[in-house]
Amino acid sequence: MTQSRSPLELFAVDDLIDQEDLDLRNAVRQFAADRLAPRVGDWYEAGDLPARELAAELGKLGVLGMHLEGYGCTGASATAYGLACLELEAVDSGLRSLVSVQGSLAMFAIWKHGSQEQKQQWLPRMAAGEAIGCFGLTEPDFGSNPADMRTRAVRDGDDWLLTGTKMWITNGSVADVAVVWAQTDPDQGARGIRGFVVPTDTPGFAAPKITRKLSLRASVTSELVLDDVRLPQSAILPAAQGLSGPLSCLNEARFGIVFGALGAARDCLETTIRYAQERTLFDKSLAAYQLTQAKIADMTLELGKGMLLALQLGRLKDQGRLAPEQISLGKLNNVREAISIARECRTILGAAGITLDYPIMRHANNLESVLTYEGTSEVHQLVIGRAVTGQAAFR
Repeated sequence: MTQSRSPLELFAVDDLIDQEDLDLRNAVRQFAADRLAPRVGDWYEAGDLPARELAAELGKLGVLGMHLEGYGCTGASATAYGLACLELEAVDSGLRSLVSVQGSLAMFAIWKHGSQEQKQQWLPRMAAGEAIGCFGLTEPDFGSNPADMRTRAVRDGDDWLLTGTKMWITNGSVADVAVVWAQTDPDQGARGIRGFVVPTDTPGFAAPKITRKLSLRASVTSELVLDDVRLPQSAILPAAQGLSGPLSCLNEARFGIVFGALGAARDCLETTIRYAQERTLFDKSLAAYQLTQAKIADMTLELGKGMLLALQLGRLKDQGRLAPEQISLGKLNNVREAISIARECRTILGAAGITLDYPIMRHANNLESVLTYEGTSEVHQLVIGRAVTGQAAFR
């Protein structure tokens, strides 16, 4: 019997990562092992998450908006941010969602498209975890086609009135600020879809929590209800006009998922290898059977290939050369392979794989959501198809 090696060791991926990024990754990994992993099963079973407590701790760790510059953000590399997402999602996709919605959606929208006043008001507090943000784009009837959203912003004197409903909004019920996207009337001094920075204590704003979920249970998911929410002109994001504004934010979040999904897959595979080594079947280790090793070998290969793809996309992003269709390559492949790994791991664990004593089914259930949010697999297939054929096939 030879000494076993972890799956990613076979690819020597650490050799491809700068020491500074490795140090950040290791800090997040240690925090996740000490503070998150021992509690996540209880959060998942309860269908709740102490989001404010965790936001404060994650702020101290420096991972909220970590890839942004200034305003209290650490200015880490895109690769370091991706690795942080991987370590968080190795515990649970809901924890990575909290961080990516905060940093890549809400904070990024304000950082990229906001006024100096908006940035100074919100970003330092959000980076510190003192304020939580959410991102209101998806609606009950419009997910993959946000251009047809029904939420409206209309002029009323010098103010704007927002009316509509958003759905499946991470952090919504605990947020202090919501970035909400709405259709505007061109003859009212705006063009098409515009973004608004909405303090959640504004009259007419409500965020009822969505319950009875079977996926992402260790995450706060909400509906946003806007009933004539009155906002001043200063609430509008001045640099975002049209659908390119929210899509630029989605690309930031999708990049984190490229890495994050691999964390869930890695945890499933490492757990399964340990289980197979310890489980005795017909007087020998389950890991010693050829069929088990064939499954583990195939999963190791897909995990490593996904990691190499993620690191390449991280390099491109750090160089300012990452295109949206390349993010689609990563999101489509890595989430699809992660959920396949989770399901295959479950077969090796048998009945033990469906319990919260092991993370396998929890990861598999979470990845069902990750597979379809921030762009469904079908949407990413069409993005890639358009890139390589030059033909748009969305309609």
